[in-house]
Amino acid sequence: MGRRSFRRDEIDTSRPHPARIYDYLLGGKNNYQLDREAGERLEAAAPEVRIGVRANREFLRRAVRHVVGSGVRQVLDIGTGLPTSPNVHEIAQEVAPDVRIAYVDNDPIVNTYADVLLCRPGATSVVLADVRDPAALLAHPDVREVIDLREPVAVLLVAVLHFLADAERPAEVVATLRDALPAGSFLVLSHATGDFADRGDAQAVYQGATASLNLRSRDEVARLFDGFELVEPGLVQVPFWRPEGTPPPRSAEIGFYGGVARKAG
Repeated sequence: MGRRSFRRDEIDTSRPHPARIYDYLLGGKNNYQLDREAGERLEAAAPEVRIGVRANREFLRRAVRHVVGSGVRQVLDIGTGLPTSPNVHEIAQEVAPDVRIAYVDNDPIVNTYADVLLCRPGATSVVLADVRDPAALLAHPDVREVIDLREPVAVLLVAVLHFLADAERPAEVVATLRDALPAGSFLVLSHATGDFADRGDAQAVYQGATASLNLRSRDEVARLFDGFELVEPGLVQVPFWRPEGTPPPRSAEIGFYGGVARKAG
């Protein structure tokens, strides 16, 4: 499922890619020199960025444990990128071994790591698709092989939608996904913001990348949850979403909002 060999010329190494920059900032190795250089420029523009991406990763971990602990047994991880271990299936299956995961990303390099992620045939799939076309994403046969839209699903949009410009209508993307989900499903979402500092220099780093960085205010991010009911503590900076222990240093500067919400019946 989702396995395919890609020619080198099918993978764009001429420009930094957000997923590979993120991987570099997390300390991963699935990146290129251009991605590392972009990550270093980003860190110069926003010195707390490494703390922020790690806090975002920890938010993902806590949120996945929450939704699986609430009874969901299907996870659709859109924009999975190239994160370091533990991956979503590892986190989820610690709580419930029968959880099924569909990973979706628009970067062909993700598919080159399919053999690592597809550790349980029939339970985990890696799919090359784009969040900008959510209807096609939901209809993809490799998604539908592991995700049954008649049963509750947890949709993860973690550090993804800020790479969609307003013209790409991120709220409509989420609405399409929401309308396809049955009651009892969850949305896990985090999004970059400039509410806590001027991040114009950080946005400039992405001008030459494969996707732009589009910072949004808390109110704008909150509207992405329309049609869902936020669970406590609501939409907050990611270190403060149900923290385990003391939040990391510089938490008040971290420019990521995060929230988990449920679709009611």
